[in-house]
Amino acid sequence: MGLLSDPNRRQALISLLTRLNAPICVVCYMAGVAWFMGLAFEPFTLRTYMSENAMGSTMVEERFPAGERALATGREFASQKNKVDGMPVDWLVKAMQARGLEVFTQRFTRTLPFPDENNERYMVKGTNVYGILRAPRAPRTEALVLSAPCSPGDNNNQAVGLLLGLAQYFRNQIFWAKDIIFLVNEHDLIGMQAWLEGYHHTNTTGMDWSPLQGRGGSIQAALSLELSSDVITSLDLVLEGLNGQLPNLDLANLFYAFCQKIGVLCTIQGKLPRNDWDSVSGYSHAVQTMMLMVMKQASGRPWGDHGLFLRYHIEAATLKGINSFRQHKTDTTTIGRLLEGMYRKLNNLLERLHQSYFFYLMPSLSHFVSIGYYMPAFGLLAVILLLRALDLWVQLVTPAAPTEDGVVDVEQQSGSGVLSVLTPLVISHLTGTALYMLPIRFQEMAVEHFPVSETEAVVLTAIAVYTAGLALPHNTHRFVSGEATEQGWRVLKLVAVLYLAVLLGCTALINFSLGFILALTLVPVAAFITPHVPKVLSAFVLVVLSPACTLLFSVFFFQELQEMPVSFQDGWLLYLSVISQGILDHFLYGSLVYPLIALMVYPCWLLFWNILFWK
Repeated sequence: MGLLSDPNRRQALISLLTRLNAPICVVCYMAGVAWFMGLAFEPFTLRTYMSENAMGSTMVEERFPAGERALATGREFASQKNKVDGMPVDWLVKAMQARGLEVFTQRFTRTLPFPDENNERYMVKGTNVYGILRAPRAPRTEALVLSAPCSPGDNNNQAVGLLLGLAQYFRNQIFWAKDIIFLVNEHDLIGMQAWLEGYHHTNTTGMDWSPLQGRGGSIQAALSLELSSDVITSLDLVLEGLNGQLPNLDLANLFYAFCQKIGVLCTIQGKLPRNDWDSVSGYSHAVQTMMLMVMKQASGRPWGDHGLFLRYHIEAATLKGINSFRQHKTDTTTIGRLLEGMYRKLNNLLERLHQSYFFYLMPSLSHFVSIGYYMPAFGLLAVILLLRALDLWVQLVTPAAPTEDGVVDVEQQSGSGVLSVLTPLVISHLTGTALYMLPIRFQEMAVEHFPVSETEAVVLTAIAVYTAGLALPHNTHRFVSGEATEQGWRVLKLVAVLYLAVLLGCTALINFSLGFILALTLVPVAAFITPHVPKVLSAFVLVVLSPACTLLFSVFFFQELQEMPVSFQDGWLLYLSVISQGILDHFLYGSLVYPLIALMVYPCWLLFWNILFWK
């Protein structure tokens, strides 16, 4: 404190920071990237452990015996599904009632803002079927959920069969202290969204659904099951939910503990844990696993039905069966025993899961990186913006050079500075508003005048507005303030740099992965862009580091991480699909990535584009 309270020392520190500003920024950027890459090195991570005492021991005896019967039920469900060409509601109701459950149905309808070409749907109508197993020796104030989506074709039939088999087995047990809800939802996430809104008496997405006639207690935890094979080689744990939310780490720890106990091969991001962390291949494997989690979390979309539970503060995850070339095989009975053990442990909870971490990254199922370890990587990038803001502030408060008659026109500089800031700010944000609103509103007009589908019209309109925005804010300040000044672009850059620092900081607190990826590309732009750099080369670099190109590179990078590389043409089509799905996720489920990019990140980037072409 003495260093900052002494005016002479404070001035010396400011002089040092401004004189070495560029080298310090470069060092901070390299250190931030190196810190983040070092997080996957297992000696720098923490080993997973159970924080909740009620789930600390896996010493329960799992006795689920009905794996073959569950598979037979799944085959019967598949035949009924093919017979009615959709959800066999009547058959499911009778099957759940025969197992002693209180059975209810919920109808829902949803008109999408534009057709979802990936799933070939526009007007969605469906029915959810759920049965409630009432707790025999409890006040029935709490509940657990086991769900299995009714997927098209032959997908997930085994999961529904296992769900019904577990319902029959659980019905004969007397130790349940919580209601257990067995849910089969139609149309995957849309059906789950309708059921959750009906269960919690909310309607945040404008969907039409019938009120639920039966209800259990407050939901404490949920698991979604996806099985599409009679025999699987491994179970994959999916954690990423809506807007980058993650369940409490104890839920992942519980899954890993029972997999270790029962002998089930478990993966995360489809990758097995490895013990050779000290080798190059082991470290590369951990980096790929962690980066896959970062990319999925940054997308903001739910990667399973569990992702929508998290917005209601319900800890949830998806268990996805994988049938690959591995020799290790796991039958349905073993998976049923694993689920039985997990639900018996969740049944022991006296309160919601809260003692472990909610913000973490996982390079493997046995190790994790807590928020205290990965936030410094983002902090090193964010401090660059503060250093550049300090340098700009020092330049602005330094007395300007006098004119020929020895008078400094302070009033003219301040007046033009305010107008120079307000005009680009307003126009940039109006462009961002157009990017957010016009693609949906103009789709019918685009379809009438161009030979494109509604989905293509939305995506192409978004790209057109984005591209047109590069010209709209260009030097518009000159039409209002007359001649552009040297002080004007410094004031605008100071505002833009501080704006970006606050924007990235808030984003990283909600969704670290998204904030970090944006910081990697936008911080270099914000730090070194000025009107005095070479225009053509700088404009090219600025476009390459723009939000749209960052998304394009992320699509190819994600495919490489999944070991499924694509050609440029296929990657471009996938890129267009990602844009349309991002817009749909916002309007269907409330994903915040699309409005964040359109209304805030893109206008902020336009400010730096305007600074580059300042005259």
